[in-house]
Amino acid sequence: MAANKTSAYLHADSGAVRFWVRVNELPVGASVPSHVLRYLYQPERPDIDALALYLAHAEALAEAVRRRVAGGSIEPVMLRQGDLDKPT
Repeated sequence: MAANKTSAYLHADSGAVRFWVRVNELPVGASVPSHVLRYLYQPERPDIDALALYLAHAEALAEAVRRRVAGGSIEPVMLRQGDLDKPT
C-alpha cells in the first residue's frame, strides 16, 4: 500500500498502478491497468515491470487524468486504453 498520496505503486490485487495527479492543487487518485501500460508502451515485452512503464510515461498518464477530470470524471479516475494515445 502507498505510504502517501505522492508515490505510485503497483496494487497487486487489481493488477493496476495506482497514483495521484494534482488537479487544481488537489491530489486526485487514479489507476491504470498493467496490461494497458504493457500493450501501449512495450507490447513486445509482456514481462516488463508495469511500475517502470508508469514512471517512464507519468506525464502522459497525468494529462489523461486531467482530461478525464475536466470531462466530469470523479475520483478515483480509472484510465482505460481509449484514454491514452498509442505511441507511433
